[in-house]
Amino acid sequence: MAHARSHLGRSIAAHAALIAYTVIALFPVFVIVINSFKSRKAIFADPLALPGPGTFDLVGYQTVMKQGDFLLYFQNSMIVTCASLFCVLLFGAMAAFALSEYRFRGNLLMGLYLALGIMIPIRLGTVAILEIMVASGLVNTLTALILVYTAQGLPLSVFILSEFMKSVSDDLKNAGRIDGLSEYAIFFRLVLPLVRPAMATVAVFTMIPIWNDLWFPLILAPAEETKTVTLGAQVFIGQFVTNWNAVLAALSLAILPVLVLYLVFSRQLIRGITAGAVK
Repeated sequence: MAHARSHLGRSIAAHAALIAYTVIALFPVFVIVINSFKSRKAIFADPLALPGPGTFDLVGYQTVMKQGDFLLYFQNSMIVTCASLFCVLLFGAMAAFALSEYRFRGNLLMGLYLALGIMIPIRLGTVAILEIMVASGLVNTLTALILVYTAQGLPLSVFILSEFMKSVSDDLKNAGRIDGLSEYAIFFRLVLPLVRPAMATVAVFTMIPIWNDLWFPLILAPAEETKTVTLGAQVFIGQFVTNWNAVLAALSLAILPVLVLYLVFSRQLIRGITAGAVK
C-alpha cells in the first residue's frame, strides 16, 4: 500500500510540475497574442494590459494579410515541419530498434556516434551544408530544409527511442517471430504501438525548433516561393523602424499550427514524460 501511494505521489508531482511548466512557458505567448490586438501606442504604454475599447486595433493583422504571401509561408512551414517529423520519427525509430534489438560488433560505438549530434550543433557545418546543397541543386527548395532538419532531429530521436525500445518485452517479439512475423512486421505492429509516448515526446521537442528556425531558411531557402513563416515575418523588422503590430500579429498566427500539433501529441507526451514516475 505504501509503495502504491509513493507511485501515486510521484505521478501527481510529475503532472503538477508539467502543468506549472506549461503555465510559465505559455505566459510569453499570452503577452504576444494580447499585444497583437492593440495599437502601437498601447503596446508600449502597458504591454501586460488586455486590449480594450480604446486600445483594440487590428492594423497588425491587416498589414500581414496585405504585405507578403503569408498563406504560402504557412504552407511551406507546414510541409517542412510535417515531412521532417515523419522522417525523423521513421528513420530514428528504425535505427533505435536496430541498436536496441540486435547485438553486433560496434553496437555501442554506433550508438555513441549517432548521439554525437546532440552535443555538436549542426549550425557549425553551415558552410559545408550550403556547398552540398549548391552542388546538388537543392538551394531554394523545401527539400533542402527537410533533409537538414531530418539530420538535425535524428540524434535525439535515436537516443530517446532506443532507451524506450529496450524496455519492450523480448517475449512479445519472440512470440511474433514464432508466429512467422517478419522483422518489419514486428517493428511496425508490435514495437511502435508500445513506444508511442516516446515518439510523441520526440515529435514535440523536434517540431518546435524546426517551426521557429530562422537560420537555415535564411541560408538555404531565402527565395519568396520557399520562405517559411519565421523568415517571412522578418520583412516587418527594419534596420531603423520595426512594425511591431505586424510582427506580433505574424507571430500570433505562427503559434496556431504549433499549438494544434502540440495538442495532437500532448496526451502521448504526458504519458512519455510521466512514464518513469509510475514504474
